Amino acid sequence: MRLDKFLKVSRLIKRRTLAKEVADQGRITVNGSKAKASSTIKENDELQIRFGQKVVTVRVDQLKENAKKDETANMYTILKEEKLDKVEPQFIDDEA
Repeated sequence: MRLDKFLKVSRLIKRRTLAKEVADQGRITVNGSKAKASSTIKENDELQIRFGQKVVTVRVDQLKENAKKDETANMYTILKEEKLDKVEPQFIDDEA
């Protein structure tokens, strides 16, 4: 499954276009390497997503083409959430 589609279906990021922008800015890594929106992800991959002053690390547990709101929590496991002290200007989220 494409990275941007997984982020939207799992509701980690609201819209697929926003997921694509975040990936294109280099704010997402898959298993330690920078990922593009079109990167293919599979179960047990580890994603690290940078949201402004926060870095969230999740493990992909399930891949689904469509998921209801109550099913999305089963799609990933949050492994780590860390807050950053300093934010680089290119990573400031204007939509937040």
